[in-house]
Amino acid sequence: MENLTPRKIVEELDKYIIGQHKAKKAVAIALRNRWRRLQLSPELKDEVLPKNIIMIGPTGVGKTEIARRLARLAHAPFLKIEASKFTEVGYVGRDVESMIRDLTEISLNMVKSEHIEKIQEKAKSLAEERLLDLLLPSPRSAAGGRGISLEDEEKEKYKETRERLRQQFKEGKLDNRYVDVEVRERVMPFGVISNVGLEELEINLKEMLGGLIPEKAKRKKAKVPEALKILVQEEANKLIDMDKVAKEAIERVQQTGIIFIDEIDKVASRGHAYGPDVSREGVQRDLLPVVEGTTVTTKHGPVKTEHILFIAAGAFHMTKPSDLIPELQGRFPIRVELEALGKDEFVRILTEPYNALTKQYTALLATENVEITFRKDAVEEIAGIAATVNEKTENIGARRLHTVLEKLLEDISFEAPEKKNGKLPIDREYVRTKLADIVKDEDLSRYIL
Repeated sequence: MENLTPRKIVEELDKYIIGQHKAKKAVAIALRNRWRRLQLSPELKDEVLPKNIIMIGPTGVGKTEIARRLARLAHAPFLKIEASKFTEVGYVGRDVESMIRDLTEISLNMVKSEHIEKIQEKAKSLAEERLLDLLLPSPRSAAGGRGISLEDEEKEKYKETRERLRQQFKEGKLDNRYVDVEVRERVMPFGVISNVGLEELEINLKEMLGGLIPEKAKRKKAKVPEALKILVQEEANKLIDMDKVAKEAIERVQQTGIIFIDEIDKVASRGHAYGPDVSREGVQRDLLPVVEGTTVTTKHGPVKTEHILFIAAGAFHMTKPSDLIPELQGRFPIRVELEALGKDEFVRILTEPYNALTKQYTALLATENVEITFRKDAVEEIAGIAATVNEKTENIGARRLHTVLEKLLEDISFEAPEKKNGKLPIDREYVRTKLADIVKDEDLSRYIL
């Protein structure tokens, strides 16, 4: 984290997101301020609150991607949630604090994975021994554990056979053999008749009753590689201290968690105190304590939200940030506007990023031994078509490129398995042949592109 200066953060974001320098700069400073806060004295550290951000811009310009890549850079727990979910039929009054619980679960899984990685070798070694026990039970266990003394010669013979078996296992010669594995699972002593929303209740009951629910052993026949995976998982779970994992996960949520609230403009009210606006303002008031800082109870322990970074985003076509309730506006002091994307940006998006769409499609079709190459004039034509369709129909930004490319390569993708070792250069003429008619017909492009 210390090496992640604002400039380096922006450079890393530039590898995946074209343009939007103002937004990248704002999130880079916000992330660096977290590191700066952790260097302060305990008394001052708690007083420094994160500067939450509102991103304003049309769909498909990179708002979500900036937040997601930022979280990945910082190895921080990240959750994306739509504010409009809280106003949908059946969701009115939904517990806004559930997003903190969801973020805690994400953090727990992150920390658990890191801990498992550290003890993976030890877990694998222990699992291998258990697997060899299943393949070749010791004479003592085969005799039902009765106190039979084994001769030294018999012990030596067993040891040699086991080592030969180990060698065969490592060479993959036992991959097709089956073994009986004992899988332990908790069984609910009663069931909940599922209806809409009751599945979650059943899951929560299982979690609450935890230790009270008896574990049932079930024997499962599995091939050696699958059995090894099951045993490795069991051994890893035994080696991990889940109390320590939960404590670390909560700490990570509190100090580095990032929540991306999309469609925040959908809950902004336009000053009317009736109709849907009442519900919208209700959602804002529900969000307020979580963003301001409160303590949310989770099954892993209480989580304080004061230092979680909230990034809100919205197109704000019909509303503006000042339509949010004043208290919520005050909790999002940083506002950045993202620019709409045109043909020039689309050309760069198609070719420059590490995960550029043209690189993705080239790699995907290469798995079928079909080599496609996008000529420069083809890239410009694709970008031009995407920009034109965005102007004529709904402007969905860079997402239009996915639709255009998918339509362009539809026939190639379908025929790829039969075109072994085929080479196909894609030029402007090919693009026009495939897409010209659709682009000309506005009604058709509205539905197809």
